[in-house]
Amino acid sequence: MRINSAVQAAIDLTAGAAGGTACVVTGQPFDTAKVKMQTFPNMYKGLVDCFVKTYKQVGFRGFYKGTSPALVANIAENSVLFMCYGFCQQIVRRIVGVDRKTKLSDLQNAAAGSFASAFATLVLCPTELVKCRLQAMHEMELSGKINQGHNTVWSVVKGVIQKDGPLGFYRGLSSTLLREVPGYFFFFGGYELSRTFFASGRSKDELGPIPLLLSGGFGGSCLWIAVYPVDCVKSRIQVLSMAGKQAGFMGTFVTVVRTEGEYPSRSTESIGLQTEIYTLQYPKTLKKASPVIMPVRDRQLFLASKYLLHVVWKAWNLETETYFIFPASWYRR
Repeated sequence: MRINSAVQAAIDLTAGAAGGTACVVTGQPFDTAKVKMQTFPNMYKGLVDCFVKTYKQVGFRGFYKGTSPALVANIAENSVLFMCYGFCQQIVRRIVGVDRKTKLSDLQNAAAGSFASAFATLVLCPTELVKCRLQAMHEMELSGKINQGHNTVWSVVKGVIQKDGPLGFYRGLSSTLLREVPGYFFFFGGYELSRTFFASGRSKDELGPIPLLLSGGFGGSCLWIAVYPVDCVKSRIQVLSMAGKQAGFMGTFVTVVRTEGEYPSRSTESIGLQTEIYTLQYPKTLKKASPVIMPVRDRQLFLASKYLLHVVWKAWNLETETYFIFPASWYRR
């Protein structure tokens, strides 16, 4: 029996809201730790250290800071996402020129999910900003970036309106969009590929709850593996902008790479890495090359790479910077 499009949209909306609620209830403590470590990497050595310090300093309620905006964010995002997903599937069908009843390929479903996430970003960004600021408020006070923190959702909302006006809720919109659009391409792509695997030639609609649960987990893993660095930049922009003017996406991204190396969410001290900036000075007439980022774990390889790149740059008439990342213990030798 064919379901009316309005009824299907209502079903998608309800399913997305239920999924968003379940996501927050089970994952809020981990999300809180993620935002804290992304924004203040020097304060925590890892997940366990973050959990222990948060519990000692704030108590159990510290893990559920920002739960209200997180619920609104996840329910709104999932509701809009899954409601628009069906419509975007129809748009993809029109673009590729197939019938409305034709089953889309896994790649086409991934594209539809990516289109749908652009609409979800508009309702997600404001609630994510309030959530992230509440989650990292204690660290903002400890670091001295703000004198007095806001402990309630309303106080954060009021502070944003007073300082930046309504548009202040859309700080980090570009980074949220850069996270959501490619992220949900990988999510829906991974989800549909996993469903195809479990179906094994049968109809995907016949799958039970366990294969669907595993498929959703696989899709979520694909999403976060692909876009986690972008999420780290987004968290910093939305939280640190509370203390004053904050650089945009590219400025924040470059700062993270230059000061913390190849691991955006961890500090160089906590993972035992430091960064040396090695610059070759050549005449201004030579061509300028893009920075090269090289993870180097061996001292001999580091020295050999320095020499080799020096020879290559000279042969190609290039002037550039190379960031060599290696264990901090070498500095003590």
